[in-house]
Amino acid sequence: MRIVFMGTPGFAIPSLAHLVLNHYQVTAVYTQPDRPAGRGQSLAPVPVKQAALAMQLPVRQPASLKDTEALEQLAELKPDAIVVAAYGKMLPRPVLDLPRYGCLNLHPSLLPRYRGASPVVAALLAGDEFTGVSVMLLDEGVDTGPVISQAAVSISPRDNTGSLMGKLAQVAARSLIEALVHWSRGAIAPQPQNESEASYCATVAKSDGEIDWGMSAADIWRRVRAFNPWPGSYTRWQGKQLKIMEAVPLSAVRKSPGQVLSEESSMIGVGTGDGVLGVLRVQIEGRRAMSAAEFLRGHRDIVGAVLPS
Repeated sequence: MRIVFMGTPGFAIPSLAHLVLNHYQVTAVYTQPDRPAGRGQSLAPVPVKQAALAMQLPVRQPASLKDTEALEQLAELKPDAIVVAAYGKMLPRPVLDLPRYGCLNLHPSLLPRYRGASPVVAALLAGDEFTGVSVMLLDEGVDTGPVISQAAVSISPRDNTGSLMGKLAQVAARSLIEALVHWSRGAIAPQPQNESEASYCATVAKSDGEIDWGMSAADIWRRVRAFNPWPGSYTRWQGKQLKIMEAVPLSAVRKSPGQVLSEESSMIGVGTGDGVLGVLRVQIEGRRAMSAAEFLRGHRDIVGAVLPS
């Protein structure tokens, strides 16, 4: 089977690797253009491009799939299927109609729950106990096409977006291969999504990471996990940004929101609108990340301070 693969971030790499390992003919890998990175903001290849080149696969990075030249180049590849995993672009109707087995999208949620750009973040913010991966046929809507298969994944209390995305990437890769086998044989009947159960999630902004200490400890804990690794959950102390890298909700005793309490030496306690947040790992602006215990050894004066909301 001739496959065109479309993806951009690390989530897509295991699926691409599984296609190659299972001897599918990946005729081209489409990914986003190189992006500025680092202090110098020089252009750097996106993760899927790096992986594709390492696998000696041809890479294409069109700015758009809507212009005539890009469509003609894609059509010349004669794909039997197009596999999409967090590509970051909507596919126009001529692309959707091109492969005989359609465009299969790997979405990291159990659709129709959490359609949109940040389903893993949304699942963590909601405090869900499980999420999953959906293999679906793309249409012109946002994650609205019929579902071919789904696989559930449990969410650990220690999971953040980075760790959970890693789990989902592996499940997506295995689900893709199984779906391709059965779909190409006509052994799967796509199931339309129930629109009455649909929910959408918005794109995460950098400003979403700023902590509001008036929220409950449990809500802030979920946000710390959901916004790790990006944009991070942060507050300010002594004029510098202080990132909360890892935390745990503690007692439901009401304390002044933002007040740093004297807790056991392994963590920093911060009062919230409901309960105390036990901070386990932090990163002060300009320094490396460190445990709360290590931070306290050098910054005892934070105890008693009131962090801003």
